[in-house]
Amino acid sequence: MANLTMIQAINEALRISLEQDPRTIILGEDVGHNGGVFRATEGLQAKFGENRVVDTPLAESAIIGTSIGLALNGMKPIAEIQFLGFIFETMDQIASQAARTRFRSQGRFHVPLVIRTPFGGGVRTPEMHADSLEALFLHTPGLKVVMPSNAYDAKGLLLSALADPDPVLFLEPMRLYRLYRHEVPAEPYQIPLGKANVVREGTHITIVTWGPMVPVTMDAVKQLQDKHNISCEVIDLRTISPIDTETIIQSVEKTNRALVVHEAVKTGGVGAEIIARINERALYSLEAPVKRVTGFDTPYPMSMVEDHWLPNSEHIINAVLETINE
Repeated sequence: MANLTMIQAINEALRISLEQDPRTIILGEDVGHNGGVFRATEGLQAKFGENRVVDTPLAESAIIGTSIGLALNGMKPIAEIQFLGFIFETMDQIASQAARTRFRSQGRFHVPLVIRTPFGGGVRTPEMHADSLEALFLHTPGLKVVMPSNAYDAKGLLLSALADPDPVLFLEPMRLYRLYRHEVPAEPYQIPLGKANVVREGTHITIVTWGPMVPVTMDAVKQLQDKHNISCEVIDLRTISPIDTETIIQSVEKTNRALVVHEAVKTGGVGAEIIARINERALYSLEAPVKRVTGFDTPYPMSMVEDHWLPNSEHIINAVLETINE
């Protein structure tokens, strides 16, 4: 079992898919010779050739449109969008075509397409590179949205996404690409899409989070335990479409309090949907209103002030203490 970074685990999952299925093809800007802007596809073109790992023009809508056509004709495309902020160019292809094809064709056609793209703050990127836009796609029926928080999950979730017969948007937190290492099996394995992970069990409050906010939350939880003797149960959603509602409700019914933490802006975020589901299913278990710790309702700021914009451990600790004391 190797000790891998997230970017290494993703590269390994891509290599396995290319080896196991000759229909698999990777396409995107600079994914071939350069190995991608973060080197997620490093070495793959040299190993599998230019017809399997394809450098495309700088045209996101063309990348996704081509991928949909390939998928409809029996291929298993993996498309890379260099940064999530560039995905607006592809919204028609993703929402109107890829996500609707199975419904529109009454199940006769599927689009087995995986779209990989990095996102998130904390690495001082230029404008339009760091935005956390997952909520846009939560509102797109027919599309699964995956957001791993560590190397082990990244490999298992990506292999599950690649095995799915329908389109999957695979969002990779760029700040976590090389920040941590985790034990990752060399052999292929899959983590089911739509199944959350209870990262830590607790009794006083449930914290629901995903992606880059998981390690931030775990740091806050340790401080809450050490300094305040507060036991937090932490749920890593792993996928925000579908949402593992059952795991959330079971936890809230045990702890009677809840907090949602995400990097994206607050209004219309995934946290609002989670709170609505808690209110629908577990309102009478709550001893306090469910709070949110999120980014601000502004465009992502310039790099010199992004540390003040991003949710941090202090914000989470304060929100937990307020909820516990209400």
